[in-house]
Parts: sequence; structure tokens; C-alpha cells
Amino acid sequence: MDVEGPLRERLVDAGVELVLSEGTASVGLREIARRAGVSHGAPRRYFPTRRALLSAIARRGFEELGARSAAAKAGTAVPRDELAALARVYVTYALERRGMFELMFRHDLLDSGEQPGTPDGPRLREATLPMFQRVTELVARCRAQALEPSAAVTAAALWANLHGIAQLWSWGSLQLALGGEGSESHDRLIEAALDAHLGPMAS
Repeated sequence: MDVEGPLRERLVDAGVELVLSEGTASVGLREIARRAGVSHGAPRRYFPTRRALLSAIARRGFEELGARSAAAKAGTAVPRDELAALARVYVTYALERRGMFELMFRHDLLDSGEQPGTPDGPRLREATLPMFQRVTELVARCRAQALEPSAAVTAAALWANLHGIAQLWSWGSLQLALGGEGSESHDRLIEAALDAHLGPMAS
């Protein structure tokens, strides 16, 4: 019987519960050990640093969100409908699992690349990027199908978009998602948000 895998999952389970109940700041290796009922040194066999532990917890969140998204978009063939389904799942998850959602995009706290001591399972990068890539594909296919909402709704959506750019940029998530394409400056993202909500400027 493999006791290593179940113990590691118990530690991650305890971390998820702690993030949801008390927030990311409360997560520590000793507290995780206490909640999982193991010695204080046990978590370090799997998570040599707090960043590695937080990364494993965040990866669980992306797995949960991915499963919800797959279920929501099942049977949808129209790009706009799939994008709407993903958007609803995204926002619902954020509201229902707030602590997890906040942690998942804190790439200033996470190991986005290789995670020493956690060779089993994908790196956090492989858990983070597929949904962003899918949304990018769907947006590209929906561009010609966009409908113009009222000015107030457009203003609110743009405000939310700009707030998101500021927050995600400060956490390092947008730089991770974009890689070498525009990751050096957030000015291009601001222009893209304006174009998306207001239409491109006439030349």
C-alpha cells in the first residue's frame, strides 16, 4: 500500500481547508502538520518550503476549477456559449471558494515553474495556463459576434477589466500567462481592454 501519496494528499487537504477558513496568511507547515495529525517535520518530506506547499494547494484549486469548467461546457458547440459557461464557472468558483481563488493567482507567492520536492504531478504552470489558452481561443472566435451593451454596463465591465489588470499584474499572473508576448509592459493590456470594450480607435 502506498502511504506516501495519501499522506501528501492529506497535507494538501488540510491546506485547502485552512486557506478556505482562515486565508493564505495562516498557512504554515507546522499548522498543516497539526491539522493532518502528523509530526511537525512530516510536511517537509513533500514541501521543503512554504512556497512549495502553497503551490500544491493552488494546483488543487486549478484542478477543481478545471473539473467544473469541463462539466459546464459539455455539449456546447458555440464559442460564445462556451465562453459564457466558463465565465460563469470562473466567477462562481471565485465567490464560493474565495480563499482558494485568491491564492491561485498569487504567483508572487507560488512556484510557477519547477517545484523541488514535488516530482509527482504536473508543475503549477501546467495547471494554470490551459484555461487561459482556451479562453484566448474562444475570444478570438467570438470577436465578430460581440454585442454592444448599454454605456453603464460597458463602463462597469471596463472598470472591472482594468481593476483585474492592476491586481493580476501586481501578483505576477499576467506576466506568467503572456510569457514573452507583451509581458514587459501592462500598457498593451490597457490598450487591449479599451479596444475590447470601446472598439479600436479610428486611425
